Amino acid sequence: MKKVVVGLSGGVDSSVAAYLLKEQGYDVTGLFMINWHETEGTLSGDCPWNDDLIFAELVARKLEIPFQTIDFSVQYGQRVVDYMFNEYQKGRTPNPDVLCNREVKFDLFAKAAFELGADFVATGHYCRKETITKNGRKVHRLLAGTDPSKEQSYFLCQVNQEQLSKALFPIGHLYKKDIRLIAEEQGLATAKKKDSQGICFVGKVDLPTFLQQKLNAKKGIVVEIPKDSNDNPSYIKPVITYNYFEDELKVFAEPAIYSPKMGVLAGEHDGAHFYTIGQRKGLNIGGRKEPLFVLGIDVVENVVYVGQGHNHPGLNRYGLFIPRDEIHWIRSDLEMKTGEIREYLVRVRYRQALQKACLHCVESGIYILFEDMQRGITSGQFAAWYDDEELVGSGVIK
Repeated sequence: MKKVVVGLSGGVDSSVAAYLLKEQGYDVTGLFMINWHETEGTLSGDCPWNDDLIFAELVARKLEIPFQTIDFSVQYGQRVVDYMFNEYQKGRTPNPDVLCNREVKFDLFAKAAFELGADFVATGHYCRKETITKNGRKVHRLLAGTDPSKEQSYFLCQVNQEQLSKALFPIGHLYKKDIRLIAEEQGLATAKKKDSQGICFVGKVDLPTFLQQKLNAKKGIVVEIPKDSNDNPSYIKPVITYNYFEDELKVFAEPAIYSPKMGVLAGEHDGAHFYTIGQRKGLNIGGRKEPLFVLGIDVVENVVYVGQGHNHPGLNRYGLFIPRDEIHWIRSDLEMKTGEIREYLVRVRYRQALQKACLHCVESGIYILFEDMQRGITSGQFAAWYDDEELVGSGVIK
């Protein structure tokens, strides 16, 4: 009998994952991770994992499976939270959930599971895995989850073939309503428990308050940029499959560059590093015909640039760039060669609909040109590219 260690998070998805694996004949053990002890900045005002631990224990007892806890709070702080602080300090916007999966769930957690004698590790992610044979070798494909409203493959865009080879995703073929129904039928304590929100293992946070644990507040100015003052040509529509020179690709990929002289004083802020491109809430500046959005931040001069409306040219562009050392291929057998151009479907944030795009591989990295203009492309976030329903690679946006 194959042994599987399931990451029991105290939520309904991992609970049903454990149940389904047991029904399939696996020897199942539940393992709960404690990754964060601090409460400063969390909106609950309590340790976000306490209730989750109780629910996880109740589920394990109901399913009659062994249950253990493990504390990764030190490693989580070093690998995920410190990275997040450092990125915000640089004026970039990280995705801690992607980092959590890469650094914790499919690394630290997996190693702990194998030390317990596991053959596989399992999570409650809404994604699927398929194993094929190519040139005599097994290749593991990471596929989108069946439920489009819960699809989570994007969060796993940094996993590798070795990690996938030992991973199981028992609920990826199901819809959320089916998960709830199974949990109710089996009398699981998590059947009606709300889904978790916020930062992975930290919980729902007031981001500026959370970041102020390590990043100092510093008063600065907010400058409003008129729509007609943007002379950056990055909003000119490209022919995405055309073989552009790299200098031409840069035009589409680089964000607009602003200076205070280009706009008018609109207000003050408490620190440019507390904001992100595309942000609307938290500016506390009214009296405009259209809502204000963050167009850019300058953490050196401590200036936040804003503009009115979704269609502001500074908020939208057709391209992005991923440096060579930030490119990750889940399917290493599909890795692009310098000079190659390839069409994929791409998303730059969770829940974004897949966008038609073309990847241009150059010596310094990969440029991605989109068929349609994209709003709020943000440095530090992950772009993930798909071949139909298969996620084949990803990278950190410069």
